[in-house]
Amino acid sequence: MASSIADIYTTGLRNAHALEVQAIQLLERQVERLENYPQMAERMRQHIEESRNQSARLEEILRGHGTSESTFKDMMTGFMGNVAALAHAPMQDEVLKNSFANFAFEHYEIASYNALLVMAEAAGDQAGPKLLKQSLDEEIRMAQWIEQNLPETIRTYMRLETQGKTSGR
Repeated sequence: MASSIADIYTTGLRNAHALEVQAIQLLERQVERLENYPQMAERMRQHIEESRNQSARLEEILRGHGTSESTFKDMMTGFMGNVAALAHAPMQDEVLKNSFANFAFEHYEIASYNALLVMAEAAGDQAGPKLLKQSLDEEIRMAQWIEQNLPETIRTYMRLETQGKTSGR
């Protein structure tokens, strides 16, 4: 049985909501472990709030289409976010690995929101695109922040590591 455009869009919205749940869990675990990177910790806290707002926007769009997020998808991706955050914890260069992974994750979210905008148009959604664009812009800004701050993160890591200090976090 073929899916309708509306079904495809709804699935995309649910997937994006689950992705935001994963992002929140991932960032919360990472920020708990940051010790030597106060600017990064602050920006991550800001993005956690942005991600919560993005999740709420997706819920609003889903409600507007007479449905809601997928509790199962949210639970599974939230769990995966926690596991992913712990994967780098034992690594000496944890902060670098997390920075690289976060940069890639932000671009995955950017691609997801771009896809949702195409789906919204195809589904004839008039209200959703404004909210989706707002979330897309936040993801773009976070990806840019990571990219712009990566050289300083690497320099700080190297300085702390060569001084024998706890550098990885």
